[in-house]
Amino acid sequence: MTHDDIDIIGKNVKDMYGTFMGKVIGTATDIDGSIQSVGIDCGSQGLQQIPYEQLVVQGNIVIFIPKWRLDSQRLLREKQLTLRRLKALIDIVSENDDMKADAEIIHEKYKSKLASLDEAEHQIKAKLEARLTELDSQMKSAKMLLFDAKVQYKSNEISDNTFEIVKTCTAELIEHVTHESAEISSVKGRIAELDTEVQNVTTPPQIHLQESAVSYLSNSESQLVQTILPEAPTDPVTYSSAVPLTAESLPTIPEPPKQVKTATSNTQDNWLARMEAQ
Repeated sequence: MTHDDIDIIGKNVKDMYGTFMGKVIGTATDIDGSIQSVGIDCGSQGLQQIPYEQLVVQGNIVIFIPKWRLDSQRLLREKQLTLRRLKALIDIVSENDDMKADAEIIHEKYKSKLASLDEAEHQIKAKLEARLTELDSQMKSAKMLLFDAKVQYKSNEISDNTFEIVKTCTAELIEHVTHESAEISSVKGRIAELDTEVQNVTTPPQIHLQESAVSYLSNSESQLVQTILPEAPTDPVTYSSAVPLTAESLPTIPEPPKQVKTATSNTQDNWLARMEAQ
């Protein structure tokens, strides 16, 4: 343990936004003497063991850094570096195709690294969402305390001095929560931007379906315009012409043949006449 490490014992601990957390009362060290964790007396919350990497000494104050902030910074740093190397590798291969076979192994290595970072990113996102939920609950509690203090002040239950203290303390807490929430939102936005960059680099460019359809229709229309349609037939026998039909133009229907009496019928008539004369 170095002299600087021993000096943190007995110092007050505050978070990044100036809120008092407690006092350092001891350290837990490894076999080589390096500090692994720091014991902080947090009052009613009891003794808290904080990893040493989450503490930064600034003068007589020890600053506490949230775990989500360290994890997200590490993730962003590693993902940015991997993405830059992957872009550089693609540029090298595009300039010299002969190095494509040699670069394939390194390319798979970087893709594997991005896959492992995606798993860590999923866990960090869950932590960020959980922390935002906690901060939202703290914001509601602080506003409720401030409103209740106003009611007590208006009903003459607390003095002006007490009410001012409540306003000052709740304002500090609300400012703390607001800053941390804004920082978490900024980290989430940066992670989303990196995800988009990674997708653009790892996914080959594809023509959107809508653009393809528009291009196809345009080509089809131009082909239809250039196509020469066959002319309509001019044969007068066909009825496709627009000449109206008249009575003179209709074909003549032949009349049915007249019936002719046969000789048999005349013979029968003469026989009947003779019979009536008798």
